[in-house]
Amino acid sequence: MLHQTDLICAPVHLISLHLYFFPHLYIFFHTYIFLQIIRTLSPLIVLSVVCCYAEEVRSKGKVCANVFCGAGRECAVTEKGEPSCLCIEQCKPHKRPVCGSNGKTYHNHCELHRDACLTGLKVQVAYDGHCEEKKLEKVTNSPIVCYLTDRNELRSRVIEWLQSEVEPDGWFSKGSNFSDVLLKYFQNYDNGDAQLDSTEFLKFIQHNETAINVTSPYAEEENNRLLRSLCVDALIELSDENADWKLSFDEFLNCLRPGFNPPERKCALEDETYEDGAETQMECNRCVCACGNWVCTAVICDGSNKFPALEEMEGNDQEMSEEEWTRRVAQLNKHQETMEKMKMATKEV
Repeated sequence: MLHQTDLICAPVHLISLHLYFFPHLYIFFHTYIFLQIIRTLSPLIVLSVVCCYAEEVRSKGKVCANVFCGAGRECAVTEKGEPSCLCIEQCKPHKRPVCGSNGKTYHNHCELHRDACLTGLKVQVAYDGHCEEKKLEKVTNSPIVCYLTDRNELRSRVIEWLQSEVEPDGWFSKGSNFSDVLLKYFQNYDNGDAQLDSTEFLKFIQHNETAINVTSPYAEEENNRLLRSLCVDALIELSDENADWKLSFDEFLNCLRPGFNPPERKCALEDETYEDGAETQMECNRCVCACGNWVCTAVICDGSNKFPALEEMEGNDQEMSEEEWTRRVAQLNKHQETMEKMKMATKEV
């Protein structure tokens, strides 16, 4: 049986003979020779790598000797041998938490400045330690609106009230029909210009307690008054042919005529239509589709209560003043009216 020393010192023709008759020795022989080569060259490879690294460090130290890089950056040598300030590859692992001006906690100052460099954002140290958790304010509640169901219910109750006052002709007296009853109330609440505006219409509604109770779902009476006012506006809009927000008697009669079936308008937004009650959000304000119009809360966003929109209405991340907000909502409803006119024109064609 051959030993390793015998195999190394054996003549080539003997080794070839053994390899011919014992194929497994062939694999063993080549593996052994390969390991011997690696064992011999390993120190040389390690020494070469160390020398190259030391040379690179000396070169970097020489090139970057007089180069100053800002916080979060370090000097590096380019392929051309020139200095360049790059974001720090890795910070030291020491832990000294700091809170950044972006509300994010970092393990140390280096991590903060490195993140600022990588993201390209201006981040400063707000204070040492972990950032305090801020409780985000809840999204503003939905605005008070008069939905189609509210409008239609109020209208039905008013019609029932008026119909209860209709009197048939008697033996010796003339009765009053629906139009007569309505004319009586129109004249009672008209200020003399032969028209009912929203204030006069509201007083007419408040004449009957049943109608008032229909629009009283809120605990605060102020909210209920606002709701009744909104529903009155929705009723006026039904038959206000000249869009002056005042109703002549004929318009008033058409609005409350029992046989009239009020249309159910939808809200439009970015070439899409939304059903009554649909909601969307702009910054920290919530908008609701009610009676064919977008009605929105009017909270001035200060950044702390700014939430992502439920549906992005526009790619505008800037805060808006109250005047700009009012103008934006007006533009939204104007866009909706334009969309409806286009649809009507298409139908006529």
